[in-house]
Amino acid sequence: MLAAYAARQDPDDPLAGLEVGELPEPEVPEGWTTVTLKAASLNHHDLWSLRGVGLSGKALPMVLGCDAAGIDADGNEVVVHGVIASDAWRGDETLDPKRSLLSERHPGTFSERVAVPRQNLIPKPEGLSFEHAACLPTAWLTAYRMLFTRAEAQPGSTVLVQGAGGGVSTAAIVLGAAAGVRVWTTSRSEEKRARALELGADQAFEPGARLPERVDAVLETVGEATWGHSVRALKPGGVIVVSGATSGDAPSAELTRTFFLQLRVLGSTMGSKEELERLVRLCASGAVTPVVDRAMPLADAREGFAAMAAGELFGKVVFTA
Repeated sequence: MLAAYAARQDPDDPLAGLEVGELPEPEVPEGWTTVTLKAASLNHHDLWSLRGVGLSGKALPMVLGCDAAGIDADGNEVVVHGVIASDAWRGDETLDPKRSLLSERHPGTFSERVAVPRQNLIPKPEGLSFEHAACLPTAWLTAYRMLFTRAEAQPGSTVLVQGAGGGVSTAAIVLGAAAGVRVWTTSRSEEKRARALELGADQAFEPGARLPERVDAVLETVGEATWGHSVRALKPGGVIVVSGATSGDAPSAELTRTFFLQLRVLGSTMGSKEELERLVRLCASGAVTPVVDRAMPLADAREGFAAMAAGELFGKVVFTA
């Protein structure tokens, strides 16, 4: 079967280890099933895997990809929840200390067929396309959890989204605007700032810009490059929700400001199956639509990886099979 996989790892040149070619059909453990891929979407997690972060070299070759939508062995249209909990775990899968994602210990979704636990399958509504459904399980689910579960954003509140353009950031802008949240965002790119306004952002600023007023919450995926600005942007008692650190994870902790203003810093990782089910229903209703930068056949996956590595995206890259 055709697959995009990590054959090697290179922290400086991640694409050097990416291969697109034939691999054997997946093994199907007890309690698992197969999904024939219709669409899958690319995440920064896949680039990190090629850099050697979060994926053991002993596991190579490893099929990449966390997100998928397709048809299960019984002919049902499904969305795949990519968080794999341990057998004995019950409840929120993201809190399982032994959890993993597809493409870490088990082959991922960038293949014509993928093996997944039956309990990780969610019915895909007819009103949701495979391409849009494939955007949801990682980036859009991460944004949903950050915004509503962790930041507890309410209509009328103000949320700053750092780094417009990425999958999580664009999702947060769309979801926040649909929920009546006043969303501000930042980007180095004038074009991305303009597109963020088109998606529903109230205002868009250059990185580090002085804001008109302090905000209730900051959604942080950039890390070191924006952390100081995120802390200074918060009103007393505000919250930073962190789900990534693409620019590095060693900024000043800003502890004095944090305790003096009673700020909260919360981590957030992916989302539960229950949250994904709610997100799928929301998107199927037509209230929000995932932002797709480009769609391409799985055979052309290298092109999508290259665009992400170059920071050329606004929204999601979707691979189709």
